Amino acid sequence: MLAEAAAAAPIPPGARVLDLCTGSGALAVTAARLGAGGVTAVDVSRRAVISVRLNAWARGLPVRARRGSLVEPLSAASGRVSADGPYDVVLANPPYVPGPSATAPTGRERAWDGGPDGRTVLDPFCAAAPGLLSGTGFVLLVQSHVSGVQRSLVMLREGGLRASVVARRRVPFGPVMRAQAAYLEDSGLVRPGQRHEDLVVIRAGHR
Repeated sequence: MLAEAAAAAPIPPGARVLDLCTGSGALAVTAARLGAGGVTAVDVSRRAVISVRLNAWARGLPVRARRGSLVEPLSAASGRVSADGPYDVVLANPPYVPGPSATAPTGRERAWDGGPDGRTVLDPFCAAAPGLLSGTGFVLLVQSHVSGVQRSLVMLREGGLRASVVARRRVPFGPVMRAQAAYLEDSGLVRPGQRHEDLVVIRAGHR
């Protein structure tokens, strides 16, 4: 969905792009193929950073991968993640699945665990997003309805951005969401027996 939204946006030729929670680098590679002038891809996982570098190198694309945590650099405004900014486009597919653990996730859980309400990374990202953008820049953020789409919209708007949902897709629960189904029901985040979620893409920009 996020790749489709980036293509439809579109990404301006020569744009400076930041891809947060990049994973394998698929979105970073997509942005470079769509004409971005340079892409910075960030992930907390060392393996993800290596994967991005290999994928970009194999395709000869202008993608630079960095290892870093989203929450600490963005909430502290340290500039470690945004050192190359401001950016014309920020892509974000953060961990947003709610889970019962109150401790920081480790290992593979870091890819999806968004804390008790799914917003451990979403909140600092939404707060920091306006400062990452150039005057004409925009954010494309993907998340599930179970982690508070309206809250993301409100936070982005409070930061001075115009924000709206530009894509929505209903999908069956995947393995991660199925594993959390009982917690989601007990927390009132889904209805009893519900086994689907609405994924949305939010676009936010200065204009």
